[in-house]
Amino acid sequence: MTCLLILLCGLSAPAPASAEPPPPLLLAREATEGIDPAPYWISEKLDGVRALWDGQRLRFRSGRPVPAPAWFVRALPAQAMDGELWLGRGRFGELSGIVRTEVPVDADWRAVRYLIFELPDAPGDFSARVMAMRTLVDTAGVPWLGAVAQFRLVQRDTLSERLAEVLAGGGEGLMLHRADAPYLTGRSDALLKLKPWQDAEATVVAHRPGQGRFAGLLGALEVVLDDGRRLRLGSGFSDAERRHPPPIGSRVSFRYRGLTRTGLPRFASFWRVREPL
Repeated sequence: MTCLLILLCGLSAPAPASAEPPPPLLLAREATEGIDPAPYWISEKLDGVRALWDGQRLRFRSGRPVPAPAWFVRALPAQAMDGELWLGRGRFGELSGIVRTEVPVDADWRAVRYLIFELPDAPGDFSARVMAMRTLVDTAGVPWLGAVAQFRLVQRDTLSERLAEVLAGGGEGLMLHRADAPYLTGRSDALLKLKPWQDAEATVVAHRPGQGRFAGLLGALEVVLDDGRRLRLGSGFSDAERRHPPPIGSRVSFRYRGLTRTGLPRFASFWRVREPL
C-alpha cells in the first residue's frame, strides 16, 4: 500500500544508501626465488583479518565497518593505521568468527590484537614509518595495539633460514617492504610476499560430484578466476567441506605452485572460503 501511494503521488522512493567503497590499500606481489633481502624491511606474514583505522573508524578492506566493541576502538590513537586483527598462528577461522559477529562479544575481543604494519599518507620512506609506528604504539600504551615486528637481513641464505623457521612454527611466510618506498596504494613491487606456495581468489560457479570414496560428496569445485578463465579445485577439502561445500557464488581462496604454460595455476588446492569482510 505504501508503494502504491508513492506512485499515485508521483513521488519516488528514496534510493538505498550505497555501500562505502573499499579504502585504497597497498597490495603485495609475489617475491621471486632467490630475492636479495638487503633493500627491504622484513616481517612475518600474519594469518589475520586486515583492518584500516582512519582515526575514527575501523574498517575491513571491503570498506565495511568492523563491529568491534566501543572500548576497543575508543582507545586507538587518532592517526590513520593499516594492519591486521590477529589472534595467533593458525587461528584465522576463530578470528573470522569473532570479528564478523555483529554484536561483539567482549570476552572474545579481549584476545584480539590490532597489529599495524603501515601508516597511510605518513611522510618519509618506509624506514621512517617503521620508526614512527614503534613510537606511536609505545606512546599510545594500548595493550591490544602493537606494531608488526620488522627486521633487516642482508644475505639470501639467512632469508631462507628465517622463512623456514616461520613455516616450522606454523606461520604462513614473510613480507618484504622496500625500505625506501614512500606510502603507496594498489598492487606494487614495493611490497612482496614470500611463501612456499602462492594463493589467489576465485568465484564458485559449480559443484562437481565425487566418485569412489567421495561418492555422494563434493568431488571438486569449479571456479572462475578474475580474468574469466575456469579452474577445478579437487583437493584441500575437509570431510565437512565435502559434505557442505561453499555455495555457488561465494568467493574462495586457493593455493597453487607456479603457473602452467597457458598461465593457469599449477597444483591448485582449495584453501578456505573468503569471507566477505
